[in-house]
Amino acid sequence: MKYSSTFSSSPCLLFIFLMIFFNSATATRFNIPRLSPIGGTILQELSGTVLQSHHSEHYKTFYYKQTLDHFNYRPESYSTFRQRYVINFKYWGGANASAPIFAYLGAEAPLDGDITAIGFLTDNAARFNALLVYIEHRYYGKSIPFGSREEALKNASTLGYFNSAQAIADYAEILIHVKKKYQAEDSPVIVVGGSYGGMLASWFRLKYPHVALGALASSAPILYFDNITPQDGYFSIVTKDFRVTLHIKVLIVSFFYIYFFLLRLIITHVESFNGFGTVQEASETCYQTIRDSWSEIDKVASQLDGLSTLSKKFKTCNPLKTTSELKNYLENIYASAAQYNQPPRYPVTVVCGGIDGEAFGSDILSKIFAGVVAYRGNRSCYVNATTNLSETTVGWSWQTCSDLVIPIGIENNPMLQADPFVLSEFINKCRAFYGVSPRPHWVTTYYGGHDIKLILQRFGSNIIFSNGLKDPYSSGGVLENISDSIVAVHTVNGKNILDKKKVRTSLHQNKIGEVIIYTRLILIILFCRFSLFGYSSGKQKQ
Repeated sequence: MKYSSTFSSSPCLLFIFLMIFFNSATATRFNIPRLSPIGGTILQELSGTVLQSHHSEHYKTFYYKQTLDHFNYRPESYSTFRQRYVINFKYWGGANASAPIFAYLGAEAPLDGDITAIGFLTDNAARFNALLVYIEHRYYGKSIPFGSREEALKNASTLGYFNSAQAIADYAEILIHVKKKYQAEDSPVIVVGGSYGGMLASWFRLKYPHVALGALASSAPILYFDNITPQDGYFSIVTKDFRVTLHIKVLIVSFFYIYFFLLRLIITHVESFNGFGTVQEASETCYQTIRDSWSEIDKVASQLDGLSTLSKKFKTCNPLKTTSELKNYLENIYASAAQYNQPPRYPVTVVCGGIDGEAFGSDILSKIFAGVVAYRGNRSCYVNATTNLSETTVGWSWQTCSDLVIPIGIENNPMLQADPFVLSEFINKCRAFYGVSPRPHWVTTYYGGHDIKLILQRFGSNIIFSNGLKDPYSSGGVLENISDSIVAVHTVNGKNILDKKKVRTSLHQNKIGEVIIYTRLILIILFCRFSLFGYSSGKQKQ
């Protein structure tokens, strides 16, 4: 397929081709698991959710006249587009007090859902009298260049301005604008982000230290590039999330019981206490059933009308053409359940509850299908339904085919079938689809990553990397302290960006991590404001 004669002629084909690619049999992985903390928004359902929030009276929406291309001086580089950002003034102590600014860096999704779902900033803003600024990532939500989404997604020429470097330059322009507009030049800025946004937060601190004095990067897999992290790191944790042994579980529960009891007595910012967090886990039988299901799928498929049998067994929306359609669907369920295994639903527990809850004596595939139904809910059909693609799906496809080449594959995994990432094949597929080749080494060239401890010890400072070790993407995260001011905080049972959710919905197994992260944030702000940068007098040292 030639990009210039197909994709560019009709933007609608983009969505068709994406659906084909994400459901087809491929020699290498093309669908890199997304990082979005809350999932994607359907393209046809963009509706200013932020205005519907019960806190909407505290938020004001603004649009900044943003530069299309920050790094070139061609005439078209000076084109502009409207970029959305939202400010919550409720807690701000004002510029005269040099009160801090907490800036949330939007990721691969519209900003609306993040504002209502990410409660970490509002939970802590009052303690620091902070101004809250939320900035939407270009090409998502209402921050669309070229006047319309259709035009912006038209071809590689318009998509070429859609990358992480342009995004953090956007954030720098807006934050400088906000500080100037509200005469807050002496207010320290702390940037915060989760998953891809966490990557952006850490990179922003490194690239724009004159704008942000500190960064909190939650679930940020900045080391999942250029073979720094083994390609099977992500799915090895997915497998661990679906398997747990009893003695480990008892130890974890005991540990959490003791420390939650102590924290209840000494942590004043916890307003309510729900006892020690229930550790939601999978089971050995669930793990074994998933492990054995792949060969069973192959066995059934090899029989006469085998694909038809599988189609009926799994109530597919359309007849299966290959077993890969089914296998990819199941693989994505297990990956998503593990990555977003958060309270109150705990998807891993839901999937395994369905699998283990199937009637005694049921065959393996009936159990697997029961897990699908438990996770997806009762539907008329499953697997290959025709659905509207989300903004995240569309945008993430381009981003991972351009600068964010995250080499995730499955190798020697005890629960999942081998599905390795082959870079040459990935490049060929991206080139066939978009007409341009990915740059798999660009992230480490532009931001760094190799020998990160040695390098950041030399010039980096004031970054917190927080990870939940049950988040599959934590395998590519910074898990050890780099210096006194570049610290790594992790929780054994923490999930993807759970530390960013609201306090009252996070009083489960990740509460210890939240308290630690909260304490670290206090330290980093105090360090930035009163020590190194001399904010005690209200003026920054020159």
